[in-house]
Amino acid sequence: MWGNGPLRAEQRMLPVAIENLLLRSLSKPAVDLLLPFCAPLALPRGTVLYEPHRSPVYAYFLTSGIASIVTTMTDGATTEVEIIGHEGIIGSFHLLGNAAVQTNCFMQLGGTGLRIEFGRLQDAFQGNEEVRTRILEFVQEQALVISQIAACHRLHSAEQRLSLWLLMAADRTQSETLAFTQEFLAEMMGTRRTTVTAVAMSLQGRGLITYQRGSIRILDRPGLEAAACECYRVTHGLYTRLYHTQDQQLGRMATGNNSHSA
Repeated sequence: MWGNGPLRAEQRMLPVAIENLLLRSLSKPAVDLLLPFCAPLALPRGTVLYEPHRSPVYAYFLTSGIASIVTTMTDGATTEVEIIGHEGIIGSFHLLGNAAVQTNCFMQLGGTGLRIEFGRLQDAFQGNEEVRTRILEFVQEQALVISQIAACHRLHSAEQRLSLWLLMAADRTQSETLAFTQEFLAEMMGTRRTTVTAVAMSLQGRGLITYQRGSIRILDRPGLEAAACECYRVTHGLYTRLYHTQDQQLGRMATGNNSHSA
């Protein structure tokens, strides 16, 4: 895995296709505390971004792809509790104190990111109110999404949960095509692969998605939203209100205001 080691030649200075929304939300003085110390790099699927019970060497501002935060039980069983895309930062929970973070995080959909030494990020977090506020907003959104997903796993059907995860992933990747393996879908839903297949084929039969091994494409987003549970409305609202409002985010992206090319 490449997450915590030195950059390989093929990783260095790669173009960043989608900028990170957290960084875009910062003023120039605040972003200048971070961006000069960030290294753009490729983050292939499977790249480990942090491990349980270990202080991270680096944090990552994702610019494309999806990272999975996963909890592992003593018997080896795993379940995904959150996904992070270009709206966030990997390593935010580690900034809050000395409690051992028991989850692990890795790239589930390969993408790109900006890597910064964790100590540099910690200095900016502690020393700059704006940086601290933006990161705390993201941490709050994460915590609220995790609590909603915990309820979803307990109360809602496999079809509702799969629809929710596909919509959340599409929001974070800005793509309707998702290269998810059957194993990952089962993990994030906390169910068996046979259940994933049955649910996906049902959604495909109704024209909501196309499902092939290793790839899902959303065909009918309104229909898929109708198939999802109320948790999508809740989590989507949290996501779009992150860093004030979606309109502000989209306005910055459209006009290039506050733009800091990596």
